Amino acid sequence: MTNNTSLSAIAEKIRNYSGLIRKQPIQNVFNELVLKGQPGVAPPNFGDDAAAIPWKDGFLLFAADGIMTRLLINEPYAAGKASVMVTVNDIYSMGGRPLAMVNVLASGDEDHRSKVVQGIRKGCEKLQVPMVGGHLHPDASVQAPALSVAILGWAQNVLHGYTAQTGDDLILAVDLNGKVGCHSVNSWDANSGKSPQELVNRLESLPLIAEKNWAHAAKDVSNAGLIGTVSIMMENSGKGAEINLESIPTPAEIAFSDWLFSFQSFGFVLSVPPRHSAKVIGLFHERKINASVIGKVFEEPKIRIIQGLDVETLFDFTKDKITGIVYQPPSPH
Repeated sequence: MTNNTSLSAIAEKIRNYSGLIRKQPIQNVFNELVLKGQPGVAPPNFGDDAAAIPWKDGFLLFAADGIMTRLLINEPYAAGKASVMVTVNDIYSMGGRPLAMVNVLASGDEDHRSKVVQGIRKGCEKLQVPMVGGHLHPDASVQAPALSVAILGWAQNVLHGYTAQTGDDLILAVDLNGKVGCHSVNSWDANSGKSPQELVNRLESLPLIAEKNWAHAAKDVSNAGLIGTVSIMMENSGKGAEINLESIPTPAEIAFSDWLFSFQSFGFVLSVPPRHSAKVIGLFHERKINASVIGKVFEEPKIRIIQGLDVETLFDFTKDKITGIVYQPPSPH
């Protein structure tokens, strides 16, 4: 990785990145629906992208995601594909395997709607997950379309995003064999040009790691960006981390300053006990995925980024917040 931008400039850009700032309202929703909500069939979810519901000898995973309006308006076909990809990644990131999806589409223009549906179908074909139902609003305003997808999966062993442990290695797994993606959002497309079998084999790494108990936590790289995703995992876990920017695998086709904020079609951060790190990295490498240790988990709830001899405190969670959601162990009965 080569980068000419100063560390303080990178830190400032991350702190003010819209993909992180837009997470702040989540805390109020979380407080009302989770902390104050009635007990249900699932334990509290401290920032995971899917709810884990105990079921027989494992867990049902239930997630939903919405597509950004500007992507849906400007690139409807890509938005349809993305709606499948982001929900599928949510299930795999938690060590699960997807079963089926449903969608809610609001589109008042027939041509626009057709492109979205074609994208959804292509996404389902590529990632081998069926779309089994949904709801259509055909009279929606042309200026305000909307698309959301819900997904059901199953896991034998769950990888939460809020259970990182002090002393863990932070491993980034990304597919550098790709290209710059959509024009409407900063993204990296590592799915196009690969067969469904290649894509599923690549994603299967996550449930295998979960079933072998090789990792304490995992999260997919979302619209918060790479460092933002790590920071949210640490905030949710009540931990801190040091991240070495020079250890981050980066493709030659994109500037490092853009790479840090790219939405990944295949990008996962795992919190791994050091005794398992070589096995986790080896598994990814066997499946042609770039993976390396990019940092370490610490007890002190601060995020520090390192570049050469320079160190910058990015977040201090004793006074800063991204989502404001922090894991609270269940009280003893």
